Amino acid sequence: MRLWGPRSLGVALGVFMTIGFALQLWGGPFQRRLPGLQFRQSLAPSQGSGSAVSSCLPRQRLVFLKTHKSGSSSVLNLLHRYGDRHGLRFALPARYQFGYPRLFQASRVKGYHPEGGGAKPLFHILCHHMRFNLKEVLRVMPSDSFFFSIVRDPAALARSAFSYYKSTSSAFRKAPSLAAFLANPRAFYRPGARGDHYARNLLWFDFGLPFPPEVKTERGNPHAPRDPNLPQLNVLPSGTGPRAHHPLDPKAVFHPAPTVAGGHGQTSSPASLDLRSSSLLQWSLAWLDSVFDLVLVAEYFDESLVLLADALCWGLDDVVGFMHNAQAGGEQGRGAVSNGGLTAEDRQLTARARAWNHLDWALYAHFNHSLWARINQYGQSRLESAVAELRARREALAKHCLEGGEALDPKYITDRRFRPFQFGSGKVLGYVLRNGLSAADQEECERLATPELQYKDKLDAKQFPPTVSLPLKTPRILSPGASDQS
Repeated sequence: MRLWGPRSLGVALGVFMTIGFALQLWGGPFQRRLPGLQFRQSLAPSQGSGSAVSSCLPRQRLVFLKTHKSGSSSVLNLLHRYGDRHGLRFALPARYQFGYPRLFQASRVKGYHPEGGGAKPLFHILCHHMRFNLKEVLRVMPSDSFFFSIVRDPAALARSAFSYYKSTSSAFRKAPSLAAFLANPRAFYRPGARGDHYARNLLWFDFGLPFPPEVKTERGNPHAPRDPNLPQLNVLPSGTGPRAHHPLDPKAVFHPAPTVAGGHGQTSSPASLDLRSSSLLQWSLAWLDSVFDLVLVAEYFDESLVLLADALCWGLDDVVGFMHNAQAGGEQGRGAVSNGGLTAEDRQLTARARAWNHLDWALYAHFNHSLWARINQYGQSRLESAVAELRARREALAKHCLEGGEALDPKYITDRRFRPFQFGSGKVLGYVLRNGLSAADQEECERLATPELQYKDKLDAKQFPPTVSLPLKTPRILSPGASDQS
């Protein structure tokens, strides 16, 4: 089904520009189709489908937008393992992020030197933290790469972010609790303050999208959504599928502005602000549909992994793994937030979190809808079988690889290779490997248990091994830290 014909697209663009958002839109029509989804494992096909399974080649050019506090570290681990096992080359940052929270720049990729005059360096996977900037990404990665990301319910994300970024965000730091913050966020939040992008619409920010005027208005005039649950969001139906493998055109991409002017000249009435916001919202979601082949949903993590394996033509074992960067006592569940099991106080907090992060809520609702459209196409019974298989394999791996068969408090992790970076007010859990593993099992279990920072360092050393120079007559001793400039 074509969502936008060339004529209607032009008309809509004219209307869009007349209300003050002169955005450069990606030139292709916003047409999304569901491919014939085939899973490589010997799982029962959905009823009514043919028995023939089409052959496919594994996708190995991947761009993963690693969003914050959305289960993305667990996805990162499976990408690390797959690339490591298959000898793929990662586009790596000099340290651990690509200049975040600034927009991604190709120059921040280690080993990227476009002025060299030679061929573009070959990278297979770009997957570490960045603020998405498609134009610059396409300077590093092939235009036919598989683009995907992950989103999470803003209510659950807010709980996790408040705990994790309490010392980083000035808004969170000043608030005694998340409930106090959401009861009156304007008392703590200042647009543009250091670290406060963590405190509102973090997903929208990570996707590099421009913000509508009401998010940047002066204090005391927030124009917050009237209904905190936003049940009537007028969003475009997701295309429910990838770009039909059409390469992105680097010369015709939408490059979102970092922000909208911070309240200057924003004298329009609330009604006109709503109109502008609705238009920007719908264009932004349509643009994301034109770029991203798949967006996973944290609340349906295992279902998302099955669809990811299918879309990439990978095996089920390629996406089986352990949770990473999970906080002790945090919400690690897979199910969506449901009002049925919440207290009145929790329901109020959930509603307020979704209202305060209303752009994230629109983003989440949009991609949750697209995920379920893909699930329906894939086949519910077929998916349930695949998810059960995935969970059984994960449980078997945990029993075979891990002491206690589960994540442990970091105080029990003495091997620094497996001790996750501790940040925020909660303890970040990790893993201890069982003794007596065979050499082959030890290698694979280490891959499964290695936290993201240590794994990045491992890949870095693999791709950029220390050079061994011939001895000089007069060796020069470098002062400590002299080689650690970036």
